[in-house]
Amino acid sequence: MKKLKRSARLVEMTQYLLSRPHHLIPLTTFASRYGAAKSSISEDLAIIKEVFEDEGTGELQTLAGAAGGVKYIPKVGQAQATQFIDELCEKLSQPDRILPGGYLYMSDLLGQPALMNEAGKMFATAFAETEIDCIMTVETKGIPLAYATGAELNLPVVLVRRDHKVTEGSAVSINYVSGSHKSLHTMTLSRRALKEKSRVLIVDDFMKAGGTIQGMVDLLSEFNAEVAGVGVLVESGEVDSGERLLQDYISLATLRAVDAKGKEISVEPGNYFTQK
Repeated sequence: MKKLKRSARLVEMTQYLLSRPHHLIPLTTFASRYGAAKSSISEDLAIIKEVFEDEGTGELQTLAGAAGGVKYIPKVGQAQATQFIDELCEKLSQPDRILPGGYLYMSDLLGQPALMNEAGKMFATAFAETEIDCIMTVETKGIPLAYATGAELNLPVVLVRRDHKVTEGSAVSINYVSGSHKSLHTMTLSRRALKEKSRVLIVDDFMKAGGTIQGMVDLLSEFNAEVAGVGVLVESGEVDSGERLLQDYISLATLRAVDAKGKEISVEPGNYFTQK
């Protein structure tokens, strides 16, 4: 039990809530932790709730009753989301990202925890009202984004592998066709990694025609699981809608064109504001 001044208690309670998104915390937890009456804790939470909503940090949901408590729901406000997407597009537009063959270098961005955490919060906002049991991605570049999203939604991450590992035990493997190169690939998932009939949010760093994501969708059917949603950091705008294997998804940025000769990259906001 800690005896703190109210100002210090407010700071610590705020930090406690921010570090436990989507956790239902009973009021008795705070009352015991700070040796304060529930009425005082309720007043503190009302102050924190107001600040969260005013600053666009998220929401505090209060559940009444013996099994009730308070739950912090991370949500990004419109202004903050617009600023983040604009900054992401600017970073992606840097000419030195162009690789031979017109590919775009993104690994440095995927390796920035602050950037991935913010992107994860964007997806947590978009799917806040969706019933989800876990986050899924395929190795390897989508892993940072998947874990960031999982942290914000308080959900486990399921990792699909390209090749079966003996340490994964028995697994389900399927073949899928890459939508962009029309080549055949394999992906595999341990039978222990996913419960049957789970609702899964698929997250990936880049989508061109959607072959890899469609492969994960097909893999989920082998577990009698269903897709709760799809979120991609960047989608290719060079693919016609008729060629895309996936139509229902949320993207943060759209790569329109890469001019290797002119050293120019055209990136614009994705469909985040129109689809969520």
